[in-house]
Amino acid sequence: MPQNPHISFDETLEKLAPITLEEMDSIKLMNRIDSKYLTNEKNLLQLLERAAAAGYRVLVTQGTRINPYDSIYFDTAGLRMFYDHHNRRLVRQKVRTRCYENSGDAFLEIKRKNNHGRTKKKRMGIPLGEMQSFQADAAACDYLAAHSWFTAGELAPSARTAFHRITLVNPEKTERLTIDTLLQFQNFRTGLRTDLQDAVIIELKQDGRAASQMKGILLDLRIKPVRVSKYCMAITLTDPVAKTGRFKVKVRTIEKTIGNKIVTI
Repeated sequence: MPQNPHISFDETLEKLAPITLEEMDSIKLMNRIDSKYLTNEKNLLQLLERAAAAGYRVLVTQGTRINPYDSIYFDTAGLRMFYDHHNRRLVRQKVRTRCYENSGDAFLEIKRKNNHGRTKKKRMGIPLGEMQSFQADAAACDYLAAHSWFTAGELAPSARTAFHRITLVNPEKTERLTIDTLLQFQNFRTGLRTDLQDAVIIELKQDGRAASQMKGILLDLRIKPVRVSKYCMAITLTDPVAKTGRFKVKVRTIEKTIGNKIVTI
């Protein structure tokens, strides 16, 4: 089945006023609520038009409004982090390296989710060449041991996720919206690859004390909330041996959203 053609968002994004990374860093959402949504590029185009009309601003870094990200997730030989998520363990962690391709900056990141559903992230800068092999960096190993349950020696590259990100901020600076497109996955253990065609994953991060205009826009466009993890989708789609039963319904939801079957090669 042919894949869906991609839509260019450049012209629409030019309608949004820019915001710098320095201004973004000054925004502190103290009582933050995070919600994820799934849609396709056709609906995203409408969302961006509505956002522009509502005065939302778009993050511009290195002169561009769309920023490519490259992430490598690490896991144990038994996929402990994947199965903690699959088995609904409330307190869990993920370890990854991430490169912001426009700037060339790379980081080791530890994401920790607590039993209240809140996620906190710790990160340290690493050389770009250590994206797949930070274990040779003593400082990175110490940082991992200090902020996670895992040691560098028990982890290996598990899956790569690559995507393009658009980041929006509302005029009141009480919410941020990250919009991920062109999602691609690669499994280091099996060698299999896939992509999500024109699927779009949106994450709304809002101040729980403030009203959200974006929630109204999402509702009007019939874009519904869905819990989805890029790492878990990568393993589900590219590891035929892994136990993935609970996530298969997510795959069907994505396929319904894009109107196509996802193909793994």
